[in-house]
Amino acid sequence: MLIFLLFFGILFVIVITTDSAPGGGTNSPDRPAGFFKGIWHGWIAPISLILSIFDENIRIYEVHNIGFWYDFAFYAAIIGGFGSLSFARLKSN
Repeated sequence: MLIFLLFFGILFVIVITTDSAPGGGTNSPDRPAGFFKGIWHGWIAPISLILSIFDENIRIYEVHNIGFWYDFAFYAAIIGGFGSLSFARLKSN
């Protein structure tokens, strides 16, 4: 049962991340990616890198974005990411 749940959990994460991966066609010059998309794209950048090997439309960085605030959110998520949570746990131990 645990393997079954693990398999579908991983499959769910892959489907969710590929649907909103940068360069997937959800953003255009008329609908650029904003601050929160920048955070999301920064968090899933490693997954996007791997997926870009198999699909040439997927990129790590969305070129249709709002500018500074997308860049700021993207790099903040890359640098901080989910890792900042583990550093907080390490300090408390």
